[in-house]
Amino acid sequence: MNARSPHVLTAISLVVAVLAVSSSAPLIAFAAAPALAIAFWRNGLAAVALTPVTLGPRRTELAGASRRALIFCVLAGVALAAHFATWMPSVKLGSVATATALVATQPVWQGLIAAGQGRRPSAAGWLGIAFAVAGAAWATGVDVGVSGQAVLADVLAVLGAIAAAVYTALGEQARATLSTTTYTWICYGTCGVLLLLVCVVGGVHLTGYDGRTWAAILALVAGAQLLGHSMFNYALQRTSATTVSVLILLEVPGAALLAWLWLDQRPRLATLPGLALLLAGVLVVILGATRANRSAVDPVLTD
Repeated sequence: MNARSPHVLTAISLVVAVLAVSSSAPLIAFAAAPALAIAFWRNGLAAVALTPVTLGPRRTELAGASRRALIFCVLAGVALAAHFATWMPSVKLGSVATATALVATQPVWQGLIAAGQGRRPSAAGWLGIAFAVAGAAWATGVDVGVSGQAVLADVLAVLGAIAAAVYTALGEQARATLSTTTYTWICYGTCGVLLLLVCVVGGVHLTGYDGRTWAAILALVAGAQLLGHSMFNYALQRTSATTVSVLILLEVPGAALLAWLWLDQRPRLATLPGLALLLAGVLVVILGATRANRSAVDPVLTD
């Protein structure tokens, strides 16, 4: 029983993480508050929650952090603010299913960023990118016949995915020398400050919500923002990054199912083939990138 405990705990952590992140988009759609305000509270409260740890047990690490690492943390926070400022409004403007699927194209954009840095994707990676782009075009093409607002939501979701890819690329540089807690505290804090400025300048109301909306915001902070990421980080110590990346894709059907059961948002049937093609493409990109990384480490591996 003791030998099996780590595997059981890992499986439980992955289930909890997928459920937590799957609740994100439905909670955003449910909350009766502006999307930018929700984004501010989500990051601001998460930064506050991490402050006792960062300024307590982690204060030595924070004080000794290099200027380079701090700069990358701040830049990652800027990219994260761009991600939330585009994706969260897309959830409000369109459907949960489509917005979640389009933002899941993040690995595709990461692959293109890597290609721009000289790390060309494998043949499988390029095939996956083609599938994902075709699927996104299919789903967006269906939304063209629905409304201009639906198309705007799709565009914002794609921009959110691109910003998330930039955030991840910058975060990899910062995480090379910093712990997850210190990195996320700086990143969330930077993101929260930027979103607060945007809300103040734009006249976005940050208070005056009903109890259900505040409950949804707190659930976002505790669930998707803190618990979901924490459980994935825990699982990464005991399973492969590929497994975690593939399981994160379960957020798409999970969020769509929650939105259907809870918010009565039925996915448009015409978009489903496109969304399926999109997810298949992202899966191929993830697996192709993993295979390429293994080949780079072990030149004995062949196709």
